[in-house]
Amino acid sequence: MNENQAGPNSLLDTTDCLEAVGVFRGWKNFFFIIIVLCLLVLQICFWAVNTGYIPAKKCPGNKAQSNEAAAVGLGEDVPDVNEAANEVSAEQSEPALTDSLFGITFKHLAMVIRVVNAVLVLTGTLYCLTMLLALKISLVGRLGGINHICRAFFLSLVMLVLLLPWQRVFGGVVLGAIYLPCELVEWCSAESSEIFCIVLRYLRFTGYWLVILLLLIFSQLRSGRWTKTILRRLEVI
Repeated sequence: MNENQAGPNSLLDTTDCLEAVGVFRGWKNFFFIIIVLCLLVLQICFWAVNTGYIPAKKCPGNKAQSNEAAAVGLGEDVPDVNEAANEVSAEQSEPALTDSLFGITFKHLAMVIRVVNAVLVLTGTLYCLTMLLALKISLVGRLGGINHICRAFFLSLVMLVLLLPWQRVFGGVVLGAIYLPCELVEWCSAESSEIFCIVLRYLRFTGYWLVILLLLIFSQLRSGRWTKTILRRLEVI
């Protein structure tokens, strides 16, 4: 009696867990595609500035910082003159529209970088949470493939930790794969012919990016093996 009653309940629980796995699998693949696209956009932005197709000669935040410093040190009557001087110098330092790529200036590029960074943080967090929920479903439903889904979750967790812009929190002591527009200007506009500085720049913007992409791909492959293991086990049962 007990075995006959447990059988249908167990089958129903397994079916519910499989439906949940299908939902999380679809969202996981969607987040994966979004993250890959955002990483590609960041890499394109770096190469556009590094090769000079979109020249960047000043940081977008320098004007606001100089105005604040003038207001504190010189009083209330002087900022009007300083603001006019800053506007003239900013117009002279900004690259001309004809020197940009298809009319895209660094101001437009900086806006794209900020939007992509926000999307990357959100989708990376959701991707990691999706892996965690898939791990819990696999444990509760006893679906199997725990080895693969555990590895996929930890790979996605490491990817998320390395992705976040820790330089904003720790003042440049710890770097994240996400970079800011001002940081891109500082690295690419530094005039240095030393091999060490050049290699360090490419490791910062390309090597670090490649590590994040590989972690993401390995996590996706492991989660795919987890799905295949579940289907293979159910076919055996």
